[in-house]
Amino acid sequence: MLARDPLPPPPSLTPLPAESVPVAEAAHGNESYIALVWRRLKRSWTGMAGLCLVALLLVMAVFAEFLAPMDPKATDVAFAPPQLPAFHDKDGNLVARPRVYALADSADLDPVTFQPIVGPDYDHPRLLGFFVEGAPYRLLGLVPANRHFFASMDGQPVHFLGTDKFGRDVLSRAIYGSRVSLVIALTVVFIITVIGTSVGMISGYFGGKFDVWMQRFVELVLAFPQLPLYLALTTLIPVTAPTNVFLAFVIIVMSALGWAQMSREVRGKTLALARIDYVRAAMAVGATDRRIIMQHIFPNVMSHVIVAVTLAIPTVVLLESFLGFLGFAVKPPLISWGLMLQDTATYSVIGTYPWILSPVGFVLITVFAFNALGDGLRDAIDPY
Repeated sequence: MLARDPLPPPPSLTPLPAESVPVAEAAHGNESYIALVWRRLKRSWTGMAGLCLVALLLVMAVFAEFLAPMDPKATDVAFAPPQLPAFHDKDGNLVARPRVYALADSADLDPVTFQPIVGPDYDHPRLLGFFVEGAPYRLLGLVPANRHFFASMDGQPVHFLGTDKFGRDVLSRAIYGSRVSLVIALTVVFIITVIGTSVGMISGYFGGKFDVWMQRFVELVLAFPQLPLYLALTTLIPVTAPTNVFLAFVIIVMSALGWAQMSREVRGKTLALARIDYVRAAMAVGATDRRIIMQHIFPNVMSHVIVAVTLAIPTVVLLESFLGFLGFAVKPPLISWGLMLQDTATYSVIGTYPWILSPVGFVLITVFAFNALGDGLRDAIDPY
């Protein structure tokens, strides 16, 4: 018989020394849930872009006085066109410091209308700079200051996005308007989240007749045609009512009609979680309903709630802008993006002065930012 080759010895089962274990695997093994979500979110460029834009929007709303180049209530020439920063002089040579050229009447006449031709005044440039002195204000409503992030160095008015029909700076008003629009959106979404999450978890956990009657009430709220109801409820407040009262009423109306959808979504998640083994085990050992809801169901529902919040904020921003355009959101002297869009009610204004539509750009950026952040968080929280 032929001799067979000896079998190779079995691989050693001796565990590797601790120092030979890859550092990355050890780090991932001890990684917390929040760190894991953050690592997944960083892989999404749209989610990170949305996060950066949301951070910039919040900074703009908090430090609106500092970032606005002018006083939003100061008046100048009505419907003045935008003044874009230039890096050249009247001869076309490049200059180191940015500047703007105000419009002025030239010596030449229009051959048709015989009116002076309006053009840039290259002889009197207005130099621009950072952290320059301007209109006084109170930073965060407390600290008196007069420095602005970017404005004219000589204190003369400069309008980067033009002016409205009263000669007020559009860019400054849009920056101030972000504060009111975002406060309304964040407040409404906070109330919707608290009410909707609480009602949804309680209804889905206890079930029975309470769940049946609660869902019929939720369906009744969802069945209301929201737009006619918004307009009908907001007209109940007289025009002479204080601004704070009108703003509070608008927030209450939006919240009263918006919590039902959040409640329905959370109830569906709670129904699925209430049948999981560890929840049934907690019931078997005698855990109270409050402990089961707060310790076992609520943490697992929060991932869905966070994503729903980021996707609900753009909806409220659009709704506030639409109601403000119709005149049912906020009243002067408050400033919001929807209130600014009232100047675009006529086609002649839009065609002649298109820069009046600038608040639409702020609304679009806000909607994109929160939607992109919501999509990134949805993929990071639940990648499957």
